Amino acid sequence: MFQGCGSDVGKSTLVAGLCRHFTNQGLRVRPFKPQNMSNNAAVAEDGGEIGRAQALQAQACRVPPSVHMNPVLLKPQGERGAQLVVQGQVWGAWTAKAFTQGKRALMPRVLESYAKLRAEADLVIVEGAGSPAETNLRTGDIANMGFAQAAKTPVVLIGDIDRGHVIASLVGAHAVLDPDDRALIAGFVVNKFRGDPALFAAGRGDIARFTAWTDLGVAPFMEAARRLPAEDSQALGRQEPRGKGGQVKIVAPLWRRIANFDDFAPLQGEAGVSFQFIRSGEPIPGDADLVILPGSKSTLADLSHMRSEGWDIDILAHVRRGGRVLGICAGYQMLGREIRDLGGVDGPAGCAAGLNLLDIETSMGPIKTLRPVAGRLTGSNAPFAGYEMHVGVTTGAGTQRPFSVGDDGRPDGAASSNGRVCGGYIHGLFETRSAREAILAPLGAMAGEGDFSETTDAALDDIAKTLSQTLDMDALRRIAGL
Repeated sequence: MFQGCGSDVGKSTLVAGLCRHFTNQGLRVRPFKPQNMSNNAAVAEDGGEIGRAQALQAQACRVPPSVHMNPVLLKPQGERGAQLVVQGQVWGAWTAKAFTQGKRALMPRVLESYAKLRAEADLVIVEGAGSPAETNLRTGDIANMGFAQAAKTPVVLIGDIDRGHVIASLVGAHAVLDPDDRALIAGFVVNKFRGDPALFAAGRGDIARFTAWTDLGVAPFMEAARRLPAEDSQALGRQEPRGKGGQVKIVAPLWRRIANFDDFAPLQGEAGVSFQFIRSGEPIPGDADLVILPGSKSTLADLSHMRSEGWDIDILAHVRRGGRVLGICAGYQMLGREIRDLGGVDGPAGCAAGLNLLDIETSMGPIKTLRPVAGRLTGSNAPFAGYEMHVGVTTGAGTQRPFSVGDDGRPDGAASSNGRVCGGYIHGLFETRSAREAILAPLGAMAGEGDFSETTDAALDDIAKTLSQTLDMDALRRIAGL
C-alpha cells in the first residue's frame, strides 16, 4: 500500500507507473483505493462509477476498470457534504459529520472488494488517500492505516520534495503515528525530485536515521506525468495555460465544483491548441476561439458561481461576436433556458434560468445515468466513444438538432440553428481523434495522430521505465511478498 504525506504528492501516478511496471513483468496486477474523494469519475465495465485515477490504473494493468477497484467514492457537492458512492452505486448525499461517524460500517464492503481483486491477481497495489498522519481522522479510518491494519498490508510512505519540507513531513509522520500503525511502514519514497538526486543523499540518510524505514529511492519529477489526466482538482488552480502554444485558444471556466475535468487532457496535448482554465477573478478572454463549459457536481451552485464572476456576460458577448461554445454535461444544461432541481438531487434545491443559448430545459431527478456510449457527431459524422454520467433529463425543441447520435440510434444533446452553440452529455469526447478533429477543424486546427488512450499508454510505459531505474524494485518485490 502506498500512502502519502498529503494530497497531490503523486500517489496516483506512482501507483499507475508501478502497475504498468509489474504488468510488463508478466504479473496479474490490480489497483485498489479503499476510499477516494474526487469529482473525476469513470464508468466501470461492471456497472457503476469509480474514481478516474483507478480507471487509469486499470489501464496501466491492461484490464477493464471494476467498481471493486474503488469501493468508496465521495463526490463533494457543497462545503460540508458529498454524494457517497459504494461499490459503484449512489448511496445518497452525506454530510461530513455523518460520514465521519458512519464510515467504519463501510469497512466490510471495502474488504469484500479487496478480496475479490486479490482472488484474481498476483499483486494488488493499494493507494491511500490524503495522509495517515492526520491523527484526528484515525478513528474509524478506512482509507489509510485503518485499511492497512484490517488487510494486513505493508505500507510505503511517499514524501513530495517539490513542495519542500519533505524531511519534516516524513519524520513528522513517524512521530505522530500510533506504534502499531508505524510498524506497518516498510519504507519511504521521495517523489518529484528535480536535478541531481545525489545532492539529496544526506537528506535521505536523515530520514532513514530518524525513522529506521528503508530508503526505497527517489522518483524524479516526470514530464511523462503531464501527459496523464490530472486527478486532483487542487492542481488545476495552479496550472498555467497548457498545450503547445498553438494559435487556437480554447478556454474553460473553472467551476468551484468542477467534475470530470480530465475531459480536457487530450486538448492540452494538441500542437495547434492553447488550453486554459479561467480562474475566479479572471474574465473569459475576448479572443477565445472556443469556450467549453465543463461538468459540475453541483450544477445550480456553479451556475450561480458563473454569474457571480460575470462569466455569463462574457459568454453572451463571445456568442454575439460569432464565437463558439460547447457545453459538456452540466455545462450543456447551463446553456438552456432553465434548470430545475426541486428535490435537491444535485445540491441545494431550487431552480434557475440558464444562459438561454439553447432551446432546452433540464429537470433533475433521482435516477443517475451511467453508461458507456459510442456514436457519431451529427455535424461531421465523426465517430466517438465516451460515457454518460449525470442526473437530469433534458427536453425542448433544441434536442431536435442533436449534437450526437449513438450507435443504438439514441440522440444526445442539442445545437443552435447556426451550429456555433452546442452541447451534450458525453464525457471523454476528445479522447477519440476523429471527434477531436471534427471539433478543432472549424477553429482552424488539426488533431494529432492517434486516440488519447495511445498517448496515455506511452506515458505509462515511460513512467514505468523511469521508476524501474530509480526505485529499489527488488526491495519493493520483497515488501509485497513476491
